[in-house]
Amino acid sequence: MNRFVRALLGASAMSLVAMPALAEKLTIATVNNGDMIRMQKLTEDFTKKNPGIELEWVTLEENVLRQKVTTDIATKGGQFDVMTIGTYEVPIWGKQGWLVSLNDLPASYDVDDLLPAIRGGLTVDGTLYAAPFYGESSMVMYRKDLMEKAGLSMPDAPTWEFIGKAARAMTDKEKEVYGICLRGKAGWGENMAFLSATANSFGAKWFDMDWKPQFNGEAWKNALTFYLDLMKDAGPPGASSNGFNENLALFQSGKCGMWIDATVAASFVTNPKDSSVADKVGFALAPDTGLGKRGNWLWAWSLAIPAGSQKVEAAKKFVDWATSKDYLALVAEKEGWANVPPGTRKSLYANPEYAKVPFAKMTLDSINSADPNNPAVDKVPYVGVQFVAIPEFQGIATAVGQQFSAALAGTATAEQALANAQQLTERAMQKAGYIK
Repeated sequence: MNRFVRALLGASAMSLVAMPALAEKLTIATVNNGDMIRMQKLTEDFTKKNPGIELEWVTLEENVLRQKVTTDIATKGGQFDVMTIGTYEVPIWGKQGWLVSLNDLPASYDVDDLLPAIRGGLTVDGTLYAAPFYGESSMVMYRKDLMEKAGLSMPDAPTWEFIGKAARAMTDKEKEVYGICLRGKAGWGENMAFLSATANSFGAKWFDMDWKPQFNGEAWKNALTFYLDLMKDAGPPGASSNGFNENLALFQSGKCGMWIDATVAASFVTNPKDSSVADKVGFALAPDTGLGKRGNWLWAWSLAIPAGSQKVEAAKKFVDWATSKDYLALVAEKEGWANVPPGTRKSLYANPEYAKVPFAKMTLDSINSADPNNPAVDKVPYVGVQFVAIPEFQGIATAVGQQFSAALAGTATAEQALANAQQLTERAMQKAGYIK
């Protein structure tokens, strides 16, 4: 009997040895932007180095991604092990205890190499809660040939007045060439990212020091009216449906004279594989009105680990890989330096090879010129350039974005959109207890 038991146990042990170890599967939620799509194509490098980890991707449009990851983390759904989130969510979710600390990333990660402006936005009370995949501000991308044809020369630091003049001069609607392409799709991170940053440069602000909304002020009226008039005169048809990806496609196909948007787009509009105008693109800082603030934002798409993940150690290995110096070198080797995810590391901008990239300096200057601690001309009670870093902002700004998108579509006037924005924001801030 004992011999039988020993034999049975021995056979069981052998079968266990023979069974291959089950791979740990990480579910990663990310946005459908070009740099993230490229990362997915390069992940064989990660899986070869980490054979016990499999990757499952959930790739979503920007507005949908934000909704999905917010719902998942707030309800502790545990659907994702790694989330792509932004500079808005990180400090709020970090304070709530919803994210895993990344302070224990290996020394080789070199956290001190991260650009201070980007690292600061992802840190709460000394704890890093997300690792930046790419950092960005916004700037003017323009067609040098169309600017020359219009008899104009783009300054390095243009005014909105010049942008308006140039956009109208470059427009040829019969040939489907539009002087300017700007975000119109409703969303707190779509049209409201652009319009909030633009409004700052017009002297507008979301709230005064008592948290009272300011959409009934002259500055917001000037900013929104300028935008609507400019898009009516020089923008493409259907602009109220256009976000980052739609405007990128328009610019790459030669239909936009100018595009003011994320600095990260520079590698895509200058890539001859994808852009028909790759050799004709110039860059300038986001415009101003002479009040001391430019219409540029500050953002980082970053990788974070939700506190509900059961695979934290494996997730940290992936975050380390995807946001490391080695990953930047991998992209440079496979795709060229122009396609490296920008705006995260000092060492990238100290690299003489990267310095040859035509938009490298303008990207860094744009990032460094954004000041989230002092976003408006006047003093305000909040931080954040194109967003207000309070939990309620996401819902409020989505609703305001819908009002402004409707005005761009022609179903409301600027006055109606601003009045509605004022009313709904006041109501939400009173309900949340900001306004006594």
